[in-house]
Amino acid sequence: MVIYGVSFDMVGKQPIVLLKTVEGNRFLPIWIGHPEAASILMKLQGANTPRPMTHDLLCEMLGELDVKCTQVAVTELRDNTFFASITLAVNGRELEIDSRPSDAIALAVRSGAPIYAAEDVIAESAIEFEHSVEESEDVVERFKEFLDEVTPEDFAAGDS
Repeated sequence: MVIYGVSFDMVGKQPIVLLKTVEGNRFLPIWIGHPEAASILMKLQGANTPRPMTHDLLCEMLGELDVKCTQVAVTELRDNTFFASITLAVNGRELEIDSRPSDAIALAVRSGAPIYAAEDVIAESAIEFEHSVEESEDVVERFKEFLDEVTPEDFAAGDS
């Protein structure tokens, strides 16, 4: 998955990170908190803060401890809540740490770790656009229209 963007739903003004499959035009919208949205956006835009933000601090600590974030994954959707994991390489072994998707993604953009999503999560919650990515303005416009009307409950009911 790649981060396609961060936006806001028009109904509740809640931030949404939009992940896109590398192959095809499937998009996975994940509602996140405002601080995590700011953290992801700041890093994507190359902005720096005078003092480290929480995710910057976490990434710096991992580096100092010689621990590498090797990947993050959106692993599950349960009761309207996405779950994720962070995989760390430390002393020749891998550790998998439970995480909120927003924190995992914020760490991934700082560490350069790849982002994955479980196939069942994509099958259940992804939105597929018929148009090719080259028509990105049209895709963005259609996604904005979708955000005007969608609620998190739509995904739990499978009505997307």
